[in-house]
Order: sequence, then structure tokens, then C-alpha cells
Amino acid sequence: MATGGGRTFSWQVFPPMPTCRVYATVAHQDGHLLVLGGCGRAGLPLDTAETLDMASHTWLALAPLPTARAGAAAVVLGKQVLVVGGVDEAQSPVAAVEAFLADEGRWERRATLPQAAMGVATVERDGMVYALGGMGPDTAPQAQVRVYEPRRDCWLSLPSMPTPCYGASTFLHGNKIYILGGRQGKLPVTAFEAFDLEACTWTRHPSLPSRRAFAGCAMAEGSVFSLGGLQQPGPHNFYSRPHFVNTVEMFDLEHGSWTKLPRSLRMRDKRADFVVGSLGGHILAIGGLGNQPCPLGSVESFSLAQRRWEALPTMPTARCSCSSLQAGPRLFVIGGVAQGPSQAVEALCLRDGV
Repeated sequence: MATGGGRTFSWQVFPPMPTCRVYATVAHQDGHLLVLGGCGRAGLPLDTAETLDMASHTWLALAPLPTARAGAAAVVLGKQVLVVGGVDEAQSPVAAVEAFLADEGRWERRATLPQAAMGVATVERDGMVYALGGMGPDTAPQAQVRVYEPRRDCWLSLPSMPTPCYGASTFLHGNKIYILGGRQGKLPVTAFEAFDLEACTWTRHPSLPSRRAFAGCAMAEGSVFSLGGLQQPGPHNFYSRPHFVNTVEMFDLEHGSWTKLPRSLRMRDKRADFVVGSLGGHILAIGGLGNQPCPLGSVESFSLAQRRWEALPTMPTARCSCSSLQAGPRLFVIGGVAQGPSQAVEALCLRDGV
């Protein structure tokens, strides 16, 4: 599909992963796509680590993770990939932090998190790794903020988040880390907060206008977008059930306020548990779950310049619960659930027109 400026979106299909998986941890390093852990067909966390050479399109097996885990966070630090938290084979949050040394092809254990946690949000800034929130073994959401110093191999505590949560979306913009949404138990969180890395202080911004689980979030051109999800019934609406929505809410960082876009600017499809990204001035919504009995394959983009949604080429493999990663002009969609855990690795690419 052609976009403004003569550029087009198209799908690139890569060789399938040797191991099908969902909730995998992914990273891009020096032309290689690393896929670590996740859950396989048996539903248990894996220690499997594999890498795709982007030039030769070949998969290689890596040394297994010292700790089998799913849903971990990953941060690239030069020639190392740091894997943080997640869930182990006993379905318990883990404190283990491990680094894959790419040049040596081996793993090293690093200082553990002060508390075991799954659903930790991570951000890298100037070689430091910030870990925010999570859910502990007691299932309570955490508010802790920790920073990892690689040279000293230690975690230091920072001021806690105003709202404890896990599984939140984070964005680094200027000298601030923005954290949006997440969950407390089964309930979606509407809080939107920012941590100033220089002042070491938190700011509470206006909360999301609507409470939705499994929504998608993205940041582009000074705005934060919250899309779709499962709408939760109000506290006094005893007869309503959660339902899929195509809601679009936008926060303007300069003006400090949310806008709920009108019906004419909502997504074309109602969806939740989908991949969201931003490429070339477009917000992208890919796959997920909707009112159909199987995962969606539809893809759409919102042009920030033209302020409208357009359909894009459908996914080669319809899926939900995918891992995703943006690398240059490509948004990778990795694994997830089709009929079961998937091996598919596909990338939506923004190319210059011919």
C-alpha cells in the first residue's frame, strides 16, 4: 500500500523459528534477531535461545538461558543482552538477571533484582538500565523503580512510582521516562506518569479517559496513543461484559491533555492483544483478537499527517499475543498464538517507492 511521499508498506517473511513460542523475549543486536525463552506447546517456560542472522536469513541455536523463563524484559547494552525478571517453570516471578555475551556466545549471571518480578518495564539510557514496577510472588503489583549500573553490577533504588503496576508501556522522551497503563491483578490501570531522570521526581499526568485491558500503546511526534483493547464495564454496570473496542485516545505532551478521537477517527477494526508500533509518521495496529473466533490478520495505519486510518496488507500469519520489535524501517512480529504457539517471524516494512 502506498503512503504519502511515495513510500509503501509491505510484509517481509523470514524463515520460521526452530521453536514455536509465545511470550518470548526479543532483542536486535548487530544484525541479529535474538529470541529468548517464552512458552512452548506444553505451556511451560523455555530456556531455548535462538538467533536469526538478518543477512543470511538463517537461524542458529544459542547457549540456553541459565533460567528458563517467559515474559522477561530485555535490554541491549553494547555486545551484551540483559534479560530481566519474568516467570519460571513453577509459574512464579523470578529475580534472576542474566547477560548474554554475544562475542563469546555464553551467558553470565548478574546481580539479581531486589525482589522477584514479572511484567517489569525496562528502559535503557546512557548505558544504565531502569526497571519499573512488576508483579511479585504475592501477586501484588509493585511500585519499585530500580536502576542497574553495569560497571558495578548492582541495582540501586530510585523514588517509587505513584501507582504500582505491572505490564505497563514505557517510553523514553527527552530526559523523562513515561509509563502508561499496565495492570493491578486483573484490573487495567489508567495512570499515566513520568519520571524525570535529572530531578529524580515523578509527575502524575491526567489518567486515560477509558479503562481498557490489553490495549496497545505507542509514542510518535510528541504524542502518546492508546488504542483498542477490552472495554471494562463501569463499577455500577452489573450486567455489562467486557467487549472489544476500536477506541483511539491521544495525549499531547506539550499541552498535557488527553483527546478521545471521534468515531470517524477510530480504528477500522475492534481489537485487543495486538501489536502496536510507529513507522514513518504512521501508528500501526497489527493482528490481535476481535469478535471473530480466531486471531485477526488485519493491519491498519493511522497517518499523523493526514489524520486518517487506512488498511494495510494483511499479516501473512494471523496471530495474537505476539512479541514485537522495531529495527530501523521494520516492525517485527514474532511468535505469538495462531492455532497454538507460532513459529512465524514476519516484519512490516516501510520502503521507498519505486
